[in-house]
Amino acid sequence: MLLCDIGNTSFHFYDDKQGRDYREDAAAFDPAGVRVPVYYINVNAALQSRLDGLENWTDLRPAIDWHDYYATMGIDRVAACEAVEEGVIVDAGSAITVDVVRGGRFEGGFIYPGVSALLETYRRISPRLDSSFNFDMQLDKMPKNTRDAISYGALGLLAKEVSGYGLPVYLTGGDASLLMPLFSTPNYAPLLLFSGMKKIIQKAGLC
Repeated sequence: MLLCDIGNTSFHFYDDKQGRDYREDAAAFDPAGVRVPVYYINVNAALQSRLDGLENWTDLRPAIDWHDYYATMGIDRVAACEAVEEGVIVDAGSAITVDVVRGGRFEGGFIYPGVSALLETYRRISPRLDSSFNFDMQLDKMPKNTRDAISYGALGLLAKEVSGYGLPVYLTGGDASLLMPLFSTPNYAPLLLFSGMKKIIQKAGLC
């Protein structure tokens, strides 16, 4: 089974048989060159025209039971939610999405600026706030320096909110590894979305 998560900059593939993932640049990749069956999700509407008419590419959007989700929710978030029965999913990319799942049902979530966007926000406020984040800060102590103060304000409060649900925390997305020190027992799951895609396929009886 070949799965594909199509984003703004890449086609991210997961070959279930070989257990490996790889990326193709969205600007140059031609999906017509793939001859095997592919199950995909797509958040990049500009790329959809390349997929239309390709019989071996199957869009998973129609296979999802949208009852528990809202219509404008990103399909990548839906796929990640489908992967877990209980937990808080933190997908750290250009934005940080936080979604809560209990008993296999999506309870809701929120969207936070990504790490780069947060740093840029501080940078625009004042040159004195132009700093990197301290991901190893101690969240049980109030900060006493500028770097820790912006780290706590941006990420410390986010970590406390996420931990406050009392559920397992799943970290995925490109910046997931950066956020690991903020949680006591996080589950690092860079391929979580593909696990959700496989469950969607199984539920729909597609494979």
